[in-house]
Amino acid sequence: MSDAHSDYFFRVRENGAAVFTVDTENRNRRIEMKQIAVVNTRNGEIKPQGNRTLSDHEKQVIRDWMETRVASLAARSIDDIHRTVDHLNLTAHWAQTKASDAQLDEVTDALLMAMHDLRSVLARKKADRLERADEATDNASQT
Repeated sequence: MSDAHSDYFFRVRENGAAVFTVDTENRNRRIEMKQIAVVNTRNGEIKPQGNRTLSDHEKQVIRDWMETRVASLAARSIDDIHRTVDHLNLTAHWAQTKASDAQLDEVTDALLMAMHDLRSVLARKKADRLERADEATDNASQT
């Protein structure tokens, strides 16, 4: 196995993973996996399993995986938001061109409430960002 991570398997679960060592060099020529740790990507916690003490190398492999995983999840999250924008545009087109009155009756209230909530959050967050930018500009001009 060529890279350091191939000696380890990460079984992804919500908020992290179970970490296993992978052994293919045994007399039965079977893949054997032994759980060595559980990791939490939200708080960065690494819990060794059983009485095991993780080596510095194992800790580094796990930290590297966690860093990559967090970056991957962040990229997926923003990609999901871009898809949501596309989906909102497709929904507007559907409502304008294809939806029946019964279909519109079924979804209009829920869509309006969700869009109102989203608009409120986005407007508040934008106002907060503009306020912080103004404060930063004022502080910079005072120095």
